[in-house]
Amino acid sequence: MAEKDKARGRSGLAEAVAKSLYKLMAYKDEYEVGRLYSDGDFHKKLGAQFEGDYKLTFHLAPPLFADRDPTTGELKKREFGGWVMPLFRLLASMKHLRGGKLDVFGYTAERKMERALIRQYESDMRAVLPKLNDSTRDAIVALAALPLQIRGFGPVKQASEAKAAKRREELLGVIHAGGTQSARAAE
Repeated sequence: MAEKDKARGRSGLAEAVAKSLYKLMAYKDEYEVGRLYSDGDFHKKLGAQFEGDYKLTFHLAPPLFADRDPTTGELKKREFGGWVMPLFRLLASMKHLRGGKLDVFGYTAERKMERALIRQYESDMRAVLPKLNDSTRDAIVALAALPLQIRGFGPVKQASEAKAAKRREELLGVIHAGGTQSARAAE
């Protein structure tokens, strides 16, 4: 609506907001990983690709049980056999705990960051949409699309979030300055 009213003939902002907010809200947590491995599609795909007996091996870094690398501080992955499949089903069945006080995974740094990103994004959009005009549009669209650049899991996600946070500050500066550098903001 803001784009229709304040940037007539231009498009892209509403789509960027919709895609970014969806991406932020649809993060893949432990419950979702459990669902993906236990909903039946995973086994169907394996059966279509492999014949005979095969051995399942998962490389996981369970946030509540994994050791940390003493140098990097990152969780170390361990190898788990197919015996974890029932645990994936159990995790999937516990998704109703997501976001509540009994959500033990919700207390991890990564989950806290993901939830904070949603709140920050909503706040940013509320703050910048009233500033939308021809001069600020490019920077606002770039800000709206910024979450699409946050990828990965664990340390990879943390690194891409840090890069996006720096870019966010640059874009907010351009927007608050009235868009005087909007051509550069869209880079």
